Amino acid sequence: MSQKAGAPSGPDGSPPFEVRYFVPDPDLAERVSSFYAAHINMPLFDEYERADRPQFRIMPVPDGEYIFADGHRFASARATIIGPTSAPVRAVCAGPTVIYGFGLLPAGWAALMGDDGGKLTDRAVDAAEMFGRWIDDAIDTLTGAETIEQKMVVANNIVREIVKPDDAAPLWFIRTVDAWLTGSASPQVADLVAETGMSIRSVERMTKYYYGLPPRMLARKYRALRAASALARGEDLETALRGDAFYDQSHLIREVKRFAGATPGRLANPTLYTKATIKGRNQMAGKVSPLVSET
Repeated sequence: MSQKAGAPSGPDGSPPFEVRYFVPDPDLAERVSSFYAAHINMPLFDEYERADRPQFRIMPVPDGEYIFADGHRFASARATIIGPTSAPVRAVCAGPTVIYGFGLLPAGWAALMGDDGGKLTDRAVDAAEMFGRWIDDAIDTLTGAETIEQKMVVANNIVREIVKPDDAAPLWFIRTVDAWLTGSASPQVADLVAETGMSIRSVERMTKYYYGLPPRMLARKYRALRAASALARGEDLETALRGDAFYDQSHLIREVKRFAGATPGRLANPTLYTKATIKGRNQMAGKVSPLVSET
């Protein structure tokens, strides 16, 4: 079931779904893409989330599940770590409820998961298995904060505790990959190999470790997400096809559906969830990486 935009459904006249995004503190800018607070004011939330970067999500009262493209199911925990995804994930939960979370950039993901990071593509894990009772205490502190500003202070401090700054990541490589992904409508793997000065096997190994996918699939993913975001903002197919990103209209449709979980026709009439998330990310333009705000 996908919730379309329409009459408010919350008991206080609030919309069925609303989300606010927040820029991380400067010292976390290379590790966190953004923080968010999502309010679900409907009896059942059932949506396909696009292929995405890793997420750390807090649901104070967990009652839902994630269903991955291969059929694997994971019951929501109070704190769930979702690895990088290569296809849309169906997210289901009972409402009304609130979800707090943050996206993890490659350096943050590597610092959080270490050698296990590459094993969690298209999978999730209960954060309590890693952090024990401490994470429950942190969740209680977050939810007990009175204002959203206070909650974001707690959220930033949670990241500082679990994503250690001394877990060094090769930021030069991550910056090179990000620039490669945003610098062309259709990034070519040969260009990335040349830019890094590394062998193709080394580039593949490192992109899988930090981004969860080999470079060719990574380029396809962000090319499709950029097109999906543009279509949801009201861009037509002809405009989206300009340049050399896609061979033709059928190629664009196939790739967008593969990674964003919706056809261009559906994106032209997006659900309230899609509208809210794309609008929120777009509003952070200039404050975060284009890889975050434009996809």
